[in-house]
Amino acid sequence: MTIDDFKDIAPYNDSDFRDRMAELVTEPGFEHAVKYVMPHVDYQAFVEQLKSIGSKNELQKKVMLPFLELLERKTSSGMTFSGAENYSTDKSYTIITNHRDIVLDASFLNLNLLHANLPTTEVAIGDNLLIYEWINNLVRLNKSFIVRRNLKIKESLEAARHLSAYIHFCISTKKESIWIAQREGRAKDSSDQTQESLIKMLGLSGPSESMRDNIVAVNLMPTSISYEYDPNDYLKVKEYILKQRDPEFKKSQHDDLLSMETGIMSFKGQIHFHISPCISDELAKLPAEMTKQEFLRATCDLIDRRIHAGYQIYPINYVAYDKINGCRRFGDRYTPQQEESVNSYIEKQLARVDIPDITPEEMDLMRERMYCMYSNPLINKLKAEDGQ
Repeated sequence: MTIDDFKDIAPYNDSDFRDRMAELVTEPGFEHAVKYVMPHVDYQAFVEQLKSIGSKNELQKKVMLPFLELLERKTSSGMTFSGAENYSTDKSYTIITNHRDIVLDASFLNLNLLHANLPTTEVAIGDNLLIYEWINNLVRLNKSFIVRRNLKIKESLEAARHLSAYIHFCISTKKESIWIAQREGRAKDSSDQTQESLIKMLGLSGPSESMRDNIVAVNLMPTSISYEYDPNDYLKVKEYILKQRDPEFKKSQHDDLLSMETGIMSFKGQIHFHISPCISDELAKLPAEMTKQEFLRATCDLIDRRIHAGYQIYPINYVAYDKINGCRRFGDRYTPQQEESVNSYIEKQLARVDIPDITPEEMDLMRERMYCMYSNPLINKLKAEDGQ
């Protein structure tokens, strides 16, 4: 296979980069987005800078790196990174993470990799987020490849095989690492679990007829993302109540845009990324008599344990755990002032939920949901450390 076999989903070739960029900067939607996230930008000077760039890697280093550093300074209390020693530049990996933010999970991961002088990843992005054509062009100029969703059954299987083949092509032929979330969509309660269908997709193509061998071949590297505050927490509890009222409720494109904007621009507190060692050797040693289903389940469980064990735990997680369990188990991990600050934060976020005629019962449900959301990372980390 060659890159031409994947032109429908792959990042744009560098040979097409300048032409695609010249199209992008003429889009009114792109101009609006740039001025929204960088309100003081000289847009025409920025356009000239973009038009002078000739490759995806150059774009990441000259434009995305300073932009993401600015975003980190403006919307966080600082970002830390651990596990770089597990990343060998002699190999390419499938970096699989929990999913907290639609845009920034992969972007901040790549920022950390750039700071550590490690190669950045190509990024899997669902086509449901490519609401406008200019967004499709922007992400594919920035090393993203497309995951096709919401297809009919036959089309869905063909798309999964095609995606699997592209990921294997990246790892084995392009020698590019890729980033993918452990599940489609974010965990609404922050209890992160790997989706079996995602791991099964990785085994559909590859160097072998064996699903197991193909999964081993993509060099899965579980990576943990910890945000002190989830800017979209109030939007998640809002969606929860709307689904309680109407089980058929589905988010609109406007809702997705709001989630993206909120995640990018709102305060996140401390941020931490931790890269765990590649699990290929461990997967290869699993019992040969395992069925496909048993192997998939064991793979998901191992990824989950590694991600959960790598979480950074903050005072809000300890406070939320004690609150939801009516105890003081972790009372020594936070001060009375921190506890008061957490409770105040939760109430402030709940006040942002703009649902008409919210009942006291619904408000209690949202409050409980919010505390659960912040306690679940701690619960899962404790289980991982206990070997459960």
